[in-house]
Amino acid sequence: MTVQAYARRCEELFDLGGYAQVRVAAGQGLAETGPGPVLQRWLGLAHAAEDDDDHDAEAEAVYEEGLRNWPDDLGLLVSYLELCLRSDSWEHPGRQRRAQALKERIAELAPPGTPQAAQVEAALGWAGRGYWEDAWAKADRARAEHASLRADVSRTASHGAPADAHPEDLGAAEVVATLEVLSSRRHAPLRVVHRYRVVSYVAAFVLSFATNKVLVGSGAVSFSLWGWLWYLPLLLAELKLREARQLARDRVLAAVEARHASTS
Repeated sequence: MTVQAYARRCEELFDLGGYAQVRVAAGQGLAETGPGPVLQRWLGLAHAAEDDDDHDAEAEAVYEEGLRNWPDDLGLLVSYLELCLRSDSWEHPGRQRRAQALKERIAELAPPGTPQAAQVEAALGWAGRGYWEDAWAKADRARAEHASLRADVSRTASHGAPADAHPEDLGAAEVVATLEVLSSRRHAPLRVVHRYRVVSYVAAFVLSFATNKVLVGSGAVSFSLWGWLWYLPLLLAELKLREARQLARDRVLAAVEARHASTS
């Protein structure tokens, strides 16, 4: 396989959240095609995407090794700058110092007004967000994805699943996996929660409030949080949805890897 083929493979796996698989593919590519900045960058990105201190350290080592060999590669420079900007300045002051040097070097290689500078700005657009801003953005994205999946599941349950869905279609795989995870009889209440989510949350709030008020009013307790137990089915429903999405992602990743294995 060529470097470009390995890079396309890494990009597909990365978009699906298969960061471990990206590291394997990038490592295989580097071993087969020899050292190069493209696969070196993918290896670093797959470590940095794990959002873990140990993986961040691995990503930093990968970027530094790459920049020793290819000091003017914009991909490596921008990826390393992203890592430095996302790092905590108290825990990793060295990365914050390196960020300034990386910015200066990138400005030399991609002066303002050039197409390369526009690409760099687009790549770094998310990196300057604060922790809470990033957390809220991730939460909003997750809520939107879950809402879309619930709508697809409800539609499929009513009209049936489309025939011959492509094994690499993540949306279809998520619908199938959700129906599988919630198919047992004991999960019938969770299916109701997913189908009537707004009603379920309103009912949980009313029952929670009423339960706490009755317990306190009866003198059984002076303060009650027992009513919050009515929210447990809603929490379990969300956990099952996450389980289904992970199952679907694993299946699609396996399908992508099988395709690449058959063509390599």
